[in-house]
Amino acid sequence: MMLKVAVQMDPIASINPAGDSTFAMMLEAQARGHQLGYYTTGSLGLRDNVLTASVQPVEVFDKPRGEHFRLGEAARQNLADYDVVLMRQDPPFDINYITITHLLERIHPRTYVVNPPFTVRNAPEKILVTEFPQLMPPTLITRDRALIQAFRKEHGNIIVKPLYGNGGAGVFFIEEGSHNLVSLLELFEQAFREPFMVQRYLPEVRKGDKRIIIVDGEPVGAINRVPSEGEARSNMHVGGRPELSELTAREREICAIIGPRLKALDMIFVGIDVIGDYLTEINVTSPTGIREIKRFGGPDIAPLIWDAIERRRA
Repeated sequence: MMLKVAVQMDPIASINPAGDSTFAMMLEAQARGHQLGYYTTGSLGLRDNVLTASVQPVEVFDKPRGEHFRLGEAARQNLADYDVVLMRQDPPFDINYITITHLLERIHPRTYVVNPPFTVRNAPEKILVTEFPQLMPPTLITRDRALIQAFRKEHGNIIVKPLYGNGGAGVFFIEEGSHNLVSLLELFEQAFREPFMVQRYLPEVRKGDKRIIIVDGEPVGAINRVPSEGEARSNMHVGGRPELSELTAREREICAIIGPRLKALDMIFVGIDVIGDYLTEINVTSPTGIREIKRFGGPDIAPLIWDAIERRRA
């Protein structure tokens, strides 16, 4: 089938095509003969319950940045006239992101939005994961300093991070005995209105923080991200070294437990993070990692994503 696809994403000129999962999905859609349009969230408009955007026809090329795309003339389009919308703008998951999910609900599921806006809004990465406390390290979500200090006293080394951050931004490792916790909480209290996430530090992170891609409820590939020397974060945005990785028995167990829940939420493309034996996040907004998995000799995941989308449109 030929589908009319609109891709809602960050400015295409700014992405790194070598590592961008949205770009991989666009390449696969184009190879299948689907018609691609591109727009950014700033052009969305809702009038008389009709959702439109300034959409540009786009061609993509598997070439270095600057040579990776060609755009046509922009025109305001009714998004209900499309078969599929890929909601692929990056977090932070803030009130703007939430508002956009409300707007896209006006067209879903007649126009199929990936991942569905209602479930994305109600299952942000650091909240959905708390449905599985048996799989997580000790975790606290709060703004209450006394609770955080008691948690730190119980567990020693801890990680403190914003609840709706992304890409490793604002993630702090507080060692047992450090005098910086209160100062950090003061900064967080000024910067964020929502609670913070506090977790017991997992020393296994030195061996890597594994990103496992789940498509339609099934694990299909993984990349291990090893922190650089002197860095507690393993995100590739901050210098984490990616390496292809097979799934352990424990990781397959985690996927088997959460997979049915993701499928029930109609989440086609999800990336989970596992450190050692523990699930730390379930990424549903704009998961990444599929280009790295393919580049290091793993499976090509973009076709699996489009197979799942096409099954729904069929």
